[in-house]
Amino acid sequence: MKLNEIRDNEGATKNRKRLGRGIGSGSGKTGGRGVKGQKARSGVAINGFEGGQMPIYRRLPKRGFNNIFREEYVVVSLGRLQTAIDAGKLDASKTIDADALKAAGVIRRARAGVRVLADGELTAKVSIQASGASKAAVEKIEKAGGTIVLPAVEAADAE
Repeated sequence: MKLNEIRDNEGATKNRKRLGRGIGSGSGKTGGRGVKGQKARSGVAINGFEGGQMPIYRRLPKRGFNNIFREEYVVVSLGRLQTAIDAGKLDASKTIDADALKAAGVIRRARAGVRVLADGELTAKVSIQASGASKAAVEKIEKAGGTIVLPAVEAADAE
């Protein structure tokens, strides 16, 4: 085999269509665009246009809203914490907080805080500082001999 004999497999490549190159090519004159009209011209982008009829995104009613004050918590399961401790990424003897989780690669960013959920099993005795936790997660942590520090819940003024 020589360099000048190297070729692609038969049918591996397809020649591009050369538009507007005479009637004999099969795609001459209008170049496969049909005849006249907006779509035969260049620079056409009519997404969502329904021929003058009221578009579907305007026919359907609005629904719901986005609460701009909503706090997005990063969810961390107990099983994920245990895995990180077993792998030696987290130190169980120190307090585990958002910064420690970020440094260990358990979470990417802290957002509004970290919320601990009870998924999985926790065997290590750990001290956790988090923005929130489910009741089941708190029970599992305390059962394993650990502690969890949560921010004080502000009681609504009863008037």
